[in-house]
Amino acid sequence: MGVAGCGKSTVGAALAAELGAVYLDGDDLHSAANITKMSAGEPLSDADRAPWLRGIGQTLAAADGMLIVGCSALRRIYRDWIREQAKSDVVFLHLSGSRAVIERRMSAREGHFMPVQLLDSQFATLEPLQVDETAFVVDIDQELETVVAKLADYIRIWP
Repeated sequence: MGVAGCGKSTVGAALAAELGAVYLDGDDLHSAANITKMSAGEPLSDADRAPWLRGIGQTLAAADGMLIVGCSALRRIYRDWIREQAKSDVVFLHLSGSRAVIERRMSAREGHFMPVQLLDSQFATLEPLQVDETAFVVDIDQELETVVAKLADYIRIWP
């Protein structure tokens, strides 16, 4: 989880490979209307996000084996919607970084529907993980291999 541009797709795919899991990019589950809205520089509302997030939870519930889904999950209620539909505990791995680091990464990528101009709305929406949530936070301003190793170590010791 994390704001746009934090590396969810890259880290998620690498983590899945490390753990022998399946990776699914949550962006692939967005409706065409959501993608059109974000492409136009408009932030999604909670009403826009709810069906998408519930769908992610349902996808997790239906998984056969370990499934890693890259998803922003910026607010507590969004994470709750995912957990409710997953019908089990979900581990949230927060890819955390400064606005400057993430803006630099977003500016360098090509072909993604999420424009840099929505970064401020992403940070404004982001709610920190709470102590009662099963979660781990990692600083993304380090080598990909280091980020993946830290996340994999956490998952391996998680009950």
